[in-house]
Amino acid sequence: MLSPGQEEHCAPTKEPVKYGELVVLGYNGSLPNGDRGRRKSRFALYKRAKANGVKPSTVHILNTPQASKAVNCKGQHSISYTLSRNQTVVVEYSHDKDTDMFQIGRSTEGPIDFVVTDTVSGGGESEDTPITQSTISRFACRVVCERNPPYTARIYAAGFDSSKNIFLGEKAAKWKNPDGHMDGLTTNGVLVMHPRGGFTEESKPGVWREISVCGDVYTLRETRSAQTRGKLVESESNVLQDGSLVDLCGATLLWRTADGLFHTPTQKHLEALRQELNAARPQCPVGLNTLAFPSMQRCSRALASVPTQEDKQPWVYLACGHVHGYHDWGHRSERDPNAQRECPMCRTVGPYVPLWLGCEPAFYVDTGAPTHAFVPCGHVCSEKSARYWAEIPLPHGTHAFHAACPFCTTQLNLAQKWAKLIFQEPVD
Repeated sequence: MLSPGQEEHCAPTKEPVKYGELVVLGYNGSLPNGDRGRRKSRFALYKRAKANGVKPSTVHILNTPQASKAVNCKGQHSISYTLSRNQTVVVEYSHDKDTDMFQIGRSTEGPIDFVVTDTVSGGGESEDTPITQSTISRFACRVVCERNPPYTARIYAAGFDSSKNIFLGEKAAKWKNPDGHMDGLTTNGVLVMHPRGGFTEESKPGVWREISVCGDVYTLRETRSAQTRGKLVESESNVLQDGSLVDLCGATLLWRTADGLFHTPTQKHLEALRQELNAARPQCPVGLNTLAFPSMQRCSRALASVPTQEDKQPWVYLACGHVHGYHDWGHRSERDPNAQRECPMCRTVGPYVPLWLGCEPAFYVDTGAPTHAFVPCGHVCSEKSARYWAEIPLPHGTHAFHAACPFCTTQLNLAQKWAKLIFQEPVD
């Protein structure tokens, strides 16, 4: 018998090989205004018709800017390390028939396969929310996948620009390794965290590391953009695993392998769970009106922070978990009426928020029923998924780390990160 994830993912062998998917945290199934071209909430990496990977070849040590320009010709990929005004090391890259390369960054130029912009906490979209200055690099990172089994995917800091060049200026952190090859870090860095035990309910968070331009693993710098690199971690690699998180300083991406996605719930499965919840006809224990979760499409476009007063929309008292319909009494604060409300069932005082189903299947660690809500946003998912994300420290800004809801990246409450939902069964 097939699992829910297998129903939808069984496909003819003629389909192109899928390496995996990168999914941006903070979006509940799609961008609020819809996915558009290379700018979307998730990016699937497929085996290319023709390999476009590159590998290091010739190294040039140049003493004049003119010589450097001559080497950085458009036809050849290269990485330039400026050591001083008078000295630049240029590493040429040649074609690699065994790998496919995918580039991620803020730029909309041709070399970027997946355009990523700053994620606004709470599920908003950066186009509509002014961001003073983006901290995501225009050419942030590249993922290189082996074209033959087991299709290993590796991540590297920085991406090649339209001139096929990666340029590390005088101020960038860079160095020569003991074996003689040059390496460096991007301004705000590319951080990676591999969960211990894969992406399952039993997994535990790993340690956040920084990935270099050449793919080596380092401990974090003292500050995100410090000039001095961390210590080399020789026991770890840049190979992406199912559930690996990649932080670009402004957006965090989740890597799901093709095999991992094969075992996750699908949109079809989540829709079936939503219908099952609504078929049980949960009631507001006070108004006795039947409650129903909105459609998956509406949940994916909704902002967790925007209240809704629809008759059937479920609301929850987060401190106790009792689910009600919307009502406007029991306020404890005039300034923010929903921040402190008294539950009429148990008299517990706490936040009162609408419930939204988590619609992004990649964020689920199992196929369990949606029984738990993140605090304080009210996004609903399975218990094991809620417990998993509540333990994951996500980078915030340039210094901090905190647990956040994967569907909207709202910081979770330190004292209570999730609430078990208590539904009132129909009385008839």
